[in-house]
Amino acid sequence: MKENKPSILVVDDERDICRALEFLLSREGYIVDTALSGEDALTKIKKKDFDLLLTDLKMEGMDGIQLLEKTKEVSPSTVVVIMTAYASVENAVEAMKKGAADYIVKPFVNEDVKLRIKRLLEHKRLQIENQTLRRQLSQQMGCKEIIAKSPQMQRIFETLEKVIPTRSNILLRGESGTGKGLIAEFIHCRSPRRDNPFMTINCSAIPEQLLESELFGYRKGAFTGATTDKAGLIVMADGGTLFLDEIGDMPLSLQAKLLKVIETGEVMPLGDTKPKYVDVRIIAATNKNLEEMIHEGTFREDLYYRLNVIEIFIPPLRERKEDIPLLVQYFIRKFGQENNKVVKGIDEEAMKVIMDYPWYGNVRELSNVIERAVVLCNSDTITLRDLPDRIKTHPETFSNNLKDTLSQYEKKIIIERLTQYNWNKEETARSLGIDIATLYRKMKRLGIEG
Repeated sequence: MKENKPSILVVDDERDICRALEFLLSREGYIVDTALSGEDALTKIKKKDFDLLLTDLKMEGMDGIQLLEKTKEVSPSTVVVIMTAYASVENAVEAMKKGAADYIVKPFVNEDVKLRIKRLLEHKRLQIENQTLRRQLSQQMGCKEIIAKSPQMQRIFETLEKVIPTRSNILLRGESGTGKGLIAEFIHCRSPRRDNPFMTINCSAIPEQLLESELFGYRKGAFTGATTDKAGLIVMADGGTLFLDEIGDMPLSLQAKLLKVIETGEVMPLGDTKPKYVDVRIIAATNKNLEEMIHEGTFREDLYYRLNVIEIFIPPLRERKEDIPLLVQYFIRKFGQENNKVVKGIDEEAMKVIMDYPWYGNVRELSNVIERAVVLCNSDTITLRDLPDRIKTHPETFSNNLKDTLSQYEKKIIIERLTQYNWNKEETARSLGIDIATLYRKMKRLGIEG
């Protein structure tokens, strides 16, 4: 993990100037290294990332302009400041056109040097924070509460209470659409890492070569089209959480590289020779049978055990139907606000169909159906006509509705006959062509009291 103190490399072929600047800047709290030539400086830059390079313009061998150009190739994020005598100011301006951030005229004033460097490093810090923030905002759904009351989900919450404060890796398992991504975010947002990045990537949605560069990053020139350095998601998640969705689709070659990151904390960007060290908590998710994949040789057993320190299985929605009414009301409010519509709820008939439907697409499918219903409904209440035909005509839904319809008709007939015969059970049973024991069973099943 990178030190908090900014690092500065001072380059000048005059030893006294290097010593003076090292003393001045060290007192300001910076980590300062020095070099007496451009060649020596470049060697150090290749071995270590510096936040700022302060170099003289005129030096024997590699001059300041050449060092600037080489530095931008090797470490584009390093801020470069040129030092020059008054007579060479024009050359310093030329250096700024080639990427220098500022120049300082010799003989320099100590306070001016401190102020300029402080301003440049602060600007760099803000740029990095803004980039990270933009990336986080683009990937996060927002730290929302999980809507659930079923016993299965309550047991999951009990487990999460124990594991959230730790740094252990977590494997989330369950069908597609059950909310594994939301659980991952829930864990991050309540963990000690909450103020650091939460980065996500879907391993099944990106081709292998692109997935590698997205995860590990690359250096300029690593391959055709790599015109600048790119930070990988693992490095960007340093100090925070990396969510690897559909981990079962990660190619074997990348599984080995990910295993090394977990075991050593080292990340090697494509085309780089210097590893970066990170502290990342990994949450992986899958709807595949990883044990079967291990047996088939398509998933590494050692990686499986590194990821599966804590395993959490999220049950499908059809197995926790107690959560459906809560989710329906939540989605009605959510999509009503988003679409500027006043929808207060859902009627009994429509809710009955929703409860009967098996929801093979889980919470994601339910969200889609309720959003559609909110958009299409012409009143403040969602009705059966606002639901898609595939929901209303699904065999399980239709079968349950048919049973209900027949039961309601049967109840109506029995009550009418009971009324007709002044609730005399024997005469009612005889008129219906059934024995009295059958009548009592039907009355109990249909909720007819009397």
